[in-house]
Amino acid sequence: ARTVEGQSYPIHCRRPALGDTPPSDDDDAGDEQVLYDENLEAQGHEFFSVGVLSVSPDHTTLAVATDTVGNERYSLSFQRLDGTASTSESIDNVSYGFAWASDSVTCFFTRVDDAWRPHQLWRHRVGDDPINDALVVEEPDARFNIGVGRSRDGAVLVVSISSSTTTETSFIDANQPDQEPQMLCPRTSGVEHGIEHLTTRDGAQWWLKVTNEDDALDFRLDVSPHVPGSQPTFATLVPHRPGVRLEGVDGFRSFLVLSERFEASTHVRVVPIDHEMLALGGDVLEASWLIGSESQPATTWLGSNPEPDPSTLRFGQTSLVMPSIVAQVDLADRTITVLKRQVVPGGYDESRFVTYRDWAIAADGTRVPISVVHRASLLAPGAAPGGELQEPAPCLLYGYGAYEISIDPSFSPTRLILLERGVVFAIAHVRGGGELGRRWYDEGHLEAKPNSFDDFVAVADHLIERGVTTRDRLAARGGSAGGLLMGAVANRAGDRFAALLAEVPFVDALSTMLDPSLPLTVGEYEEWGNPTDDPVAYETIKSYAPYENVSSTNPDGTDRVYPAMLLTGGLNDTRVGFWEPAKFAAKLRSTNPRNQVLLKTEMGVGHGGPSGRYDAWREEAFVVSWLLMHLGVSVKSNEPPTG
Repeated sequence: ARTVEGQSYPIHCRRPALGDTPPSDDDDAGDEQVLYDENLEAQGHEFFSVGVLSVSPDHTTLAVATDTVGNERYSLSFQRLDGTASTSESIDNVSYGFAWASDSVTCFFTRVDDAWRPHQLWRHRVGDDPINDALVVEEPDARFNIGVGRSRDGAVLVVSISSSTTTETSFIDANQPDQEPQMLCPRTSGVEHGIEHLTTRDGAQWWLKVTNEDDALDFRLDVSPHVPGSQPTFATLVPHRPGVRLEGVDGFRSFLVLSERFEASTHVRVVPIDHEMLALGGDVLEASWLIGSESQPATTWLGSNPEPDPSTLRFGQTSLVMPSIVAQVDLADRTITVLKRQVVPGGYDESRFVTYRDWAIAADGTRVPISVVHRASLLAPGAAPGGELQEPAPCLLYGYGAYEISIDPSFSPTRLILLERGVVFAIAHVRGGGELGRRWYDEGHLEAKPNSFDDFVAVADHLIERGVTTRDRLAARGGSAGGLLMGAVANRAGDRFAALLAEVPFVDALSTMLDPSLPLTVGEYEEWGNPTDDPVAYETIKSYAPYENVSSTNPDGTDRVYPAMLLTGGLNDTRVGFWEPAKFAAKLRSTNPRNQVLLKTEMGVGHGGPSGRYDAWREEAFVVSWLLMHLGVSVKSNEPPTG
């Protein structure tokens, strides 16, 4: 995929593969074929998003699903890539899950119900009238979603049915797409797993399972031979390692790749394998090795690597100061070649900035990690990164803390707008996220959710006490569940901040969780609790729900004035209703007219904001300008720009 200056959307292309060496930007692009130009398809639409883009195994047909409203209900269609006439069928109310069978004619897709839940798996034959499509699986339990995907070796289609805490997996032979799904791992309440199918160089087939069963809190890796017609017999290949969160496994013919998280950082581990290791077990980690990074804290992730038996492995890497790279490591000698580096227009000098990991102490004594980046020139003379600053600086503190989602350090060109002007940027890795493994998540959701807010306040206090910033020069930002964090912090500790930015914020949490007719509510019970049936959940949510806790007075009886707040929403948002920030803004204003509250509602977008990159940049320019104003920072940078 590539972008063109002046155009908002990517252009998806392909070229003939010529060995292991990818084409460079200088290569002749005459043999390039444009698969799909989103700019052409987006013409006439205020919003445009692609949810499925998948080429058939025989390379002749493109499946594409688009949303032109922003409500995440996609329309699926098919385009021929071999010059023949495309078929005319269109299938509505499609979700993100999609997979091709080996015949390149049969495909599988998921459909959403009235609550925007992927609840059905359907089978379609390209060229047929969709009225003839077959319903393969339907899930009646509103807590569970259906997903489908094709394994890397192309042998099976994996069908997963999952809630926040429980997984069920079945599969379909990719060469027999008309067969019913065969059960692989039935659901057991509280047991999660992820499945990978592997064909080794000797032709043997295996199942790989990452699971938390038997109290493997941070997950382990199990393996079983795949014997057609027989149930798998799983044995542990990589045992549970407390503190090392095993997030996934990718299987190749002669090695595995483990995606791990420990010490609040991501890691990619390569594990050589052979038939004997898989069959007999043993310490497969003894011969494993990690892909390293020169910058810390950093984020490393595995690339797509669609080929089952590569000689090199593609991966990505970034940090708060290092623009993202796409690189490959030679599996024989472990040498790393950078294939592509994120370009910062105008140039960028990484040495002008410093990044480091800091720790705050929460109210209950828990150490909370913080990732920090700022201009090196802010440091006091002779101070190392993480040391004393010349003087307190304006600071933007970001947080999320839900669904075990980790906010990993990454580079952002638009963040340079802040950094060049002397603003410190920090990420509070609060409980409820997954930065320190499953325990970190467990201590920040359901009844323990208030820990997320306490952690964020502790980080703010730590930055103030260390002299990094001051209360009148500290702002905070969060979106969606992070917007809930902003609203709760505004009620609990608004006096620590000059400004709070809450984007598409989940601020009317109690009302939403009491209404099972709203999209996603029932599926969210395992994250927030069910306040309708559980009195403890009701009282817990009520204790922190931002709308419920707006007050005109402080605990000491003085008038409460909230920090300046900017709330954003999207009219077509199905995840957080546009009325939530609207209600919160109205209550803040009516409680005290001195509260500075700005509400900005986009009338043609959904939860993710504007779809085109130029519209997204304009939106970012707006919110950053608002932040700079309330941080007392001039729009003009006092150092030469790097981009």
